[in-house]
Amino acid sequence: MPSRRPPDAQPRRILVFEPDAEGHSLEWLQHLSEFVTRQRNDAAIWIAAPQALCDALAQTLSSKAGQRVGVMPLRPHEERLCRHRSLIVAAFARWWTMRRCLRRSGADAGFFLSIDLLSLPLALGLGVGGGPISGILFRPSIHYGALGYYRPTWKEKARDLRKDLLYRLMLHNGHVRSVLSLDPFFPRYAASRYAHGNKVHAVPDPAFPLAQTDQATSGPPRFPPVGRFGLLLFGYLTERKGPLVVLDALRLLPERVANRIAVLFAGRIDPAIRGVMEARRSLLTRERPGLWFKIEDRRLEQTELETLVEQSHIVLAPYQRFVGSSGVLLWAARAGRPLLAQDFGLVGRLIRDHRLGAVADSCDPAALANAIERMVDQGPQSFIDTESAKRFAESRTPDGFAATVLSSLGTSLAA
Repeated sequence: MPSRRPPDAQPRRILVFEPDAEGHSLEWLQHLSEFVTRQRNDAAIWIAAPQALCDALAQTLSSKAGQRVGVMPLRPHEERLCRHRSLIVAAFARWWTMRRCLRRSGADAGFFLSIDLLSLPLALGLGVGGGPISGILFRPSIHYGALGYYRPTWKEKARDLRKDLLYRLMLHNGHVRSVLSLDPFFPRYAASRYAHGNKVHAVPDPAFPLAQTDQATSGPPRFPPVGRFGLLLFGYLTERKGPLVVLDALRLLPERVANRIAVLFAGRIDPAIRGVMEARRSLLTRERPGLWFKIEDRRLEQTELETLVEQSHIVLAPYQRFVGSSGVLLWAARAGRPLLAQDFGLVGRLIRDHRLGAVADSCDPAALANAIERMVDQGPQSFIDTESAKRFAESRTPDGFAATVLSSLGTSLAA
């Protein structure tokens, strides 16, 4: 299909596509919407997302956003296909749905809030109707050998070979204007490895400025109980985020340590693990009756999470060989709270480089238990350089994120 605009024209209307309603999606769409609303030009964005996400976003938009930000709820069957268990089905469903949404909205360019799955159709040279494409790549892992110790499993080796081929072909696609990476180490690697690697640019993982709220009247009850160190695990809790391994690790703690801590899981529990989590929780209660443990199984508001992070002593990020960045690092760094996280990949590298806390083999309950014991005995704050953490958080702002996203398509909206 021929392009609707001359190739050197600057897009004035951008469609942002996000079929996943969980995790960071709402926060990031808020950043983009608020930034666009403040611009002094006629540029605008459309947001194509599930109905629930559109509704939640609409409640946060200011009255001035009406002419600058539009929402386009996905149809139920589109949402189902875009989140299909088959990654190939999901990939082509997202590509096709973006094409339809671009036609409906009249937007000039398309931005995938997550472009990882699209690497397959884009590697085949497909476009979305003529306009430029950009997106955020969450899971580059082919460069992990350059980040530190990396001994991949055979499955990880096969995954990285597949990614390497898809990235090379995706970047060769003339419709792809740029690819943004939350991993600040990947753009240089891509530029040295791929003929079109200069299309890859770093984008800051954004942190909300601290809200001015009355903590006495917002959020869940005071955490932790007086006299205990509070350990907080928050977000949409799937198995890969490590809640099951944390429950196993807590059972291995010496009783003297278990009696000094309080552990809170704050966030919706993935239904796929709710049953096994309850079984392990019951076992923990029997074996460590002196340990305070609670689950707040719901989506918490931003102000509630800010209160909990500030009240905690240790923020947990025990991912299971997770590839990519994590907003949890920013929440903790911004509040000056030490992390206990995986020693693997980008997360482990950032924590070591910026002295944000402690790392451990979070796939091993015994290693995780040892790290918890060490942090409690030595004092959690001895594991963080608060000035370095502050600089880390301040360098990753919502406006920096939004400006990079919009400029990735060549628009002057971010000027």
